[in-house]
Amino acid sequence: MSESRGPWSPSSWHDRPVVQQPDWPDAGALDHALKHIASMPPLVFAGEARSLQSELARVASGRAFLLQAGDCAESFEEFSADNIREKLRVILQMAVVLTYSVGVPIVKVGRIAGQFAKPRSSATEMVGELELPSFRGHIVNDPAASEAARLADPERLVQAYHQSASTLNLLRAFTKGGFADLSRVHAWTQEFVASSPAGERYETVAAEIDRALAFMQACGIDTESNPNLSQVDIYTSHEALILGYEEALTRVDTLTGGWFDCSAHMLWIGERTRDLDGAHVEFLRGVNNPIGCKIGPTTTVDFVLELCETLNPSRIPGRLTLISRMGSDKIEDGLRPLLRAVTDAGHPVVWACDPMHANTYTAGNGRKTRHFDDVVAEIGGFVRAHRAERTWPGGIHVELTGENVTECLGGGDALSDADLDHRYETVCDPRLNARQSVDLSFRVAELLRQFT
Repeated sequence: MSESRGPWSPSSWHDRPVVQQPDWPDAGALDHALKHIASMPPLVFAGEARSLQSELARVASGRAFLLQAGDCAESFEEFSADNIREKLRVILQMAVVLTYSVGVPIVKVGRIAGQFAKPRSSATEMVGELELPSFRGHIVNDPAASEAARLADPERLVQAYHQSASTLNLLRAFTKGGFADLSRVHAWTQEFVASSPAGERYETVAAEIDRALAFMQACGIDTESNPNLSQVDIYTSHEALILGYEEALTRVDTLTGGWFDCSAHMLWIGERTRDLDGAHVEFLRGVNNPIGCKIGPTTTVDFVLELCETLNPSRIPGRLTLISRMGSDKIEDGLRPLLRAVTDAGHPVVWACDPMHANTYTAGNGRKTRHFDDVVAEIGGFVRAHRAERTWPGGIHVELTGENVTECLGGGDALSDADLDHRYETVCDPRLNARQSVDLSFRVAELLRQFT
């Protein structure tokens, strides 16, 4: 059992054990950076976070599906309008396939505009013959192989804030300015079907979507002027890892009087930081954003029930998302007792599947990678577990990019070990490329069609 909890404040996490924090060499510089961020406008607004929670409540009740996707870790060096646009394009493509095939709204949440920090298994790592402080994401240090580059620099927190603000501005422009028009997004999907080696498999679904669009147009529906068909809502999320940064962006909502972490619409706790008595759980229990928590293969029924009571004691639908990451060979058996216990206890959680993190391995050439077939297999086990327990497989949580990288094996292009060195560009974990991501959406649609 966890310790009894006292009153919450944005700083109450300081009294709890904290892990995965950088070793900041200059406390004064850190304080100055955090005070600067605290004086800046919020990145997102409380009303937007409340809207997301309402949409996630529909997911929890089986009336919508969550697509949470984006970079493993955003980069300062590869920040550009083109990269943001292409990442958004892939998410929209995936969403239109899922919307049509599953027949429910798709709640679109990006790992974007704040996903800079990464937890590490060790404080140091070997780079060649050098032992250096671990690279913790661009919000903390630089991946270059030198002591100077690896020093934790508080000014990077400020840079992360400004890049997040710019990314959010672009996302709002793209999603409300015609880029997300349904006919345009479907044309992209048609292009994928026509050019992909696996495209023939999806021609039927693509043709069905085309007929549906033609039917709407025949009925006099103008997709370009109808906001429901030409605009979309996309929300932002990241792992709430660097707690000082999160605290600096936590503000009181003037309408409700509640506290919101205004760095993103949704925050989650990782597998390495979900200690019930730890600082990360303490911080997120008090903010009113929708929150998530990763749960791995060692998660027990007792733990997950106490986690639900700690993070969502009022049982608010859409407040808490549990993101399973158990491995393709463990997911079905490992998840079922948790589904049963949480359902029996009356907790209205969203269940999502992260099919990537527990399926990571090192290829023969030394590259960290994942195989597309393992990703699909874990989602398949996730769906089967829910079918067996008569619960709703609420969503997927995947790492992807809009670029033509070669970081994950398999997929329609049948990428092999030999392809990994061609465009292996991630700053941390391997990501699905654009074609693999759209391919995955069709696979997930097939699984969910069987479910429904």
